[in-house]
Amino acid sequence: MSERIPLLAVVGPTASGKTRLAVSLAKLYNGEVVSADSMQIYKGLSIATAKPGEAETDGVPHHLIDFLEPDQSFSVADYVRLAKECITDIRSRGKLPIICGGTGLYVSSLIDNISFDETVGSTEVRDRLRGYAEQYGCHSLWKRLNAVDPESAAAIHENNLPRVIRALEVYELTGKPLSQHKIESRREASPYDACIIGIGFEDRQKLYDRINLRVDEMVAAGMVEEVRAFYDAYSPATAYQAIGCKELIPYFKGEITLEQAIETIKLETRRYAKRQLTWFRRVDGIEWVYADKIGDYKNFLKNVQNIIAKSKIMCYNID
Repeated sequence: MSERIPLLAVVGPTASGKTRLAVSLAKLYNGEVVSADSMQIYKGLSIATAKPGEAETDGVPHHLIDFLEPDQSFSVADYVRLAKECITDIRSRGKLPIICGGTGLYVSSLIDNISFDETVGSTEVRDRLRGYAEQYGCHSLWKRLNAVDPESAAAIHENNLPRVIRALEVYELTGKPLSQHKIESRREASPYDACIIGIGFEDRQKLYDRINLRVDEMVAAGMVEEVRAFYDAYSPATAYQAIGCKELIPYFKGEITLEQAIETIKLETRRYAKRQLTWFRRVDGIEWVYADKIGDYKNFLKNVQNIIAKSKIMCYNID
């Protein structure tokens, strides 16, 4: 038997049903879930970042959620290191590690075993880029990144200012895009035999309808009040860049109505989902299942099981 670690991953755009599927598979294959969400790592903002609650996790352990203070920095390298530790621990207890999330850079960096050089950096460059964003807006800075490194830009939301700055910083200091550094950093083969399940939608409007409904449900659950309290305490923090936070600030300042802010959240979330799909479509080896094509959830889950049955991870004792 291979010495590699069996790994199952559930990826896809926001609101596609990743958590539900990951929990179902964890119950079927004796697994535990390792989150791959760049915003759910932060404490607070449980509603705004759609952290799974007790009812959703249904007793399945979830790792790398709600563990970091909002004003702490966190890099892709940090994620890969911690996720590897979680995976090793889960497998040491005879269980199947299941990666679940929509942050494509996290998932690809982990599975592809990318090595990171954290030595390249300049406070002067970071401060200058941050000043540019403050003057011209996050979207303007993200457009600069998209012009020189479209692959990284597709994986980074424009509101995630620290990661946009980091990608531009690497490009300015080395003359090569961050995505190229990642290609060159694949020094060792992946330690994982991975089966990657991607949740897609043949009818994109059905995904957008799910997004709109979820935003309405989040507002009804108290998202506005949650974000207001968070903003008052942590406005400079990294996590404040999450979708659902920045869009509410003009409302808090009396510049727009709540209805306008909610519509902006829906629009930005739909745009983010489109970028997520663009990223994952470029990843080799993803087995796509279409949530709007197969019928009810029972058939959907059965289709996923059939894919897993044909994968390398079935060579291991995972049940």
